[in-house]
Amino acid sequence: MPQPHLTTSTFEILGPIMVGPSSSHTAGALRCAQVAASLMEAPVVRVRFMLHNSFAHTYRGHGTDRALVAGILGLATDDERIRDAFELARERGLSFEFVPGADDEHMHPNTVDIEMEDACGSVCSVRGESLGGGRVRLSRVSGVEVDITGEYDTIFVAHRDTPGVLAALTVRLSEHNVNIAFMRTYRTERGGAAYTVFELDELPQGERLEGLLGELRANENVRVATLIRVPGTVRAPETGNPGCTFANAAELLACCEGNDGAQQTIGGIMRRREEALIGIDEARAAMSRVIKVMHAETAEPLERPRRSLGGLIGGEAKRVQDAAGTFAPALMGAVQTEAVARAMAVLERSASMGVIVAAPTAGSAGVVPGCVLATAKALGLDADAIQDALYAAAAVGLILTLNASVAGAEGGCQAEVGSAAAMAACALVQMQGGTPRQALDAASLTLGNLLGLVCDPVGGLVEVPCQNRNAIGVAAAFSSAQLALSGIEALVPLDEMATVMRDVGRALPATLRETARGGIAQAPSARAACASCGGCAAHR
Repeated sequence: MPQPHLTTSTFEILGPIMVGPSSSHTAGALRCAQVAASLMEAPVVRVRFMLHNSFAHTYRGHGTDRALVAGILGLATDDERIRDAFELARERGLSFEFVPGADDEHMHPNTVDIEMEDACGSVCSVRGESLGGGRVRLSRVSGVEVDITGEYDTIFVAHRDTPGVLAALTVRLSEHNVNIAFMRTYRTERGGAAYTVFELDELPQGERLEGLLGELRANENVRVATLIRVPGTVRAPETGNPGCTFANAAELLACCEGNDGAQQTIGGIMRRREEALIGIDEARAAMSRVIKVMHAETAEPLERPRRSLGGLIGGEAKRVQDAAGTFAPALMGAVQTEAVARAMAVLERSASMGVIVAAPTAGSAGVVPGCVLATAKALGLDADAIQDALYAAAAVGLILTLNASVAGAEGGCQAEVGSAAAMAACALVQMQGGTPRQALDAASLTLGNLLGLVCDPVGGLVEVPCQNRNAIGVAAAFSSAQLALSGIEALVPLDEMATVMRDVGRALPATLRETARGGIAQAPSARAACASCGGCAAHR
């Protein structure tokens, strides 16, 4: 099976680049719908979204409804037209409706059933799951259980369960010199509808690919044959030296120490891994774009504040910046104050459906760029050092993604702001010349001090307390980095802390995991504020 530690890109940890406000509920939802629509032979003309669990409780406040429609229309996660998706759908003749479903603990917290009809009259239903940070999985197609994550090139074939069909399909693939990595066939009943998922090592390109799909569709027993591309996934490299790979912090530390006695930085290890995964030029271009968006998202709201869609935040970042001369010397200091202002600015941009970098999620997107850009400015670091710092942050984010969770619906805000702060702490230590061990200690110390942080967005909006929590995440990262650089070691190493965070997240009740049914979201003042704003009113 695919190995996520080999195929997860840096730019899915520092990404996706997306329109806010939520990576799970906006970008992930869009991708679920985008992939579902790709299974149809003709444009979708009617769609019904049945939302479950966390999706059902917060879909309006998180822009999930707009994102789902945008995905059916084929928009990308960073397309600013997402906020106008309803109008675009009506212009294109797409009919849509949303139905909140009952809570079901047996389903993933972020689950949507997508029932579609295309222009030719064909119908299909798809169950999509948003896994956090924009990653998605298809778990059901027309009532049949599947497991499609896109970590391989995937061809999906809907056909009748008739003897000889599978043999004919595999012969066609063989004739095109396509090697099958994994093949799974699902059926509703013997002799009934069936679906076969081919996960392939490589695909023919261009006209050869269209020729292959055409030959598969020509089989009289085949109803649909289509290529599935799940955004945000890459394949493991076939050639070249991927360098030192790692699935946890202990393996990462071993990579840094090496066998030749020359210590490498965490950022350097992660950079080489990414260059082997997607190519040197592609990695350089992708990181340059990430940094460009980070500069914009942390600066534009300070220059031109704007109210969020829900109306609960807007202008707070500029107030922190403007008051820096008065309070910073005796309290946070100039650099941390700038980092906090930048971090809060990102949440303002995200909550007004502006373009941001999820790092590792949209709800926690301000911590890493706030810390890294403010500190780089103070230290006079060049662009290459900033890139390496962000690669170091991504390495910790990858470890937490693999061994715990970065999704608020799965692990609470400790999984979002906690993870982002741990990533930032690692980057800060590296920027100050600390050792890889100190950087990982800083990440563990950070998680330990944000353990148990609940996810309780007021009105289901990624505004309050999310913006202030990003500020607190910055403070935790700065404090932990300074502790580690001062020689204070983490008693509990990062790998163990990731396990602890995962277990604590599982122990949190659903009311404290992004559903807006507990914590601050249920305080009388919060409920009153929600009742008076346009975004919250949509929930009544």
